[in-house]
Amino acid sequence: MKVLLSGASGFIGQYVLKALQQRGIDVVAVSRSQPQIAVSFIKADLLSMDDFTSLVQQARASHLLHLAWYTEHGKYWTSALNLRWVEATTRLVEAFCAAGGQQVVVAGTCAEYDWQYGYCREDTTALNPATLYGVTKDVTRRLLMAMCAQYGVRFAWGRIFLPYGKGESIARLIPALIEVFCKKRPPFGVNVQAYRDFLHASDVAEAFIRLIIEGANGVYNISSGEPTRLADLVIKVASLLGTDPQAVLALPAERTGEPPLLVGENLKLKALGWRPALTLAQGLELCIQGVMN
Repeated sequence: MKVLLSGASGFIGQYVLKALQQRGIDVVAVSRSQPQIAVSFIKADLLSMDDFTSLVQQARASHLLHLAWYTEHGKYWTSALNLRWVEATTRLVEAFCAAGGQQVVVAGTCAEYDWQYGYCREDTTALNPATLYGVTKDVTRRLLMAMCAQYGVRFAWGRIFLPYGKGESIARLIPALIEVFCKKRPPFGVNVQAYRDFLHASDVAEAFIRLIIEGANGVYNISSGEPTRLADLVIKVASLLGTDPQAVLALPAERTGEPPLLVGENLKLKALGWRPALTLAQGLELCIQGVMN
């Protein structure tokens, strides 16, 4: 097995690359910047490439794990770059399949679902994305599923829910809360009664590795399956830092119109033998250690 990994220098990609190497799986990373971990590396901007065939031939990989996409916090929901990533992704996968690739695994998103249902079941909850990001991810999944079926290549799509961990944007909820309770930024209000599905990035990485090792085919939620009330998240972070959560809990929510519940069923992934290794408390401790050290 040899894996061609795109987005290797991104937030999730760094965890995936580490997990692949820990298992002794041969990997070739492709991204615009050299990953921090020493690895066989092809420098490339997938959005600017004219010839994906040469990239695939250079990598000589049996498996493709495609994570690369535009993910700048606060901007990716509506960015026109989502449209360009649809094209780049389909061209990359087409070249990989045409070269005799055995399996394609691609990162999807919980934003493909209709969030009014709250609890997202893998095979039954309606898909009705409310953003350009969600729509383009869903379109990409449909295109790749049809393409891989035509080539007879196994295809797995992992819908990521709410990943967190060292290396994520400091503008995201958990690192932002840590900064508030470390007095590095002003407090802000959250929808304290809402429930969300958080999963540490290392467990997200292990889920993708499991899809590869098991030769999975189909759509899988990559989620904890456990609802966490945002008020409880705030209290946990504050407690770990030995401070008062009321600095955040007492403020009105800054964002409105968000669903009261967003949680993903993960039975299909568990059926492959995957389980989260970290509890939320353990994951938060690692995040805080990463900030403090």
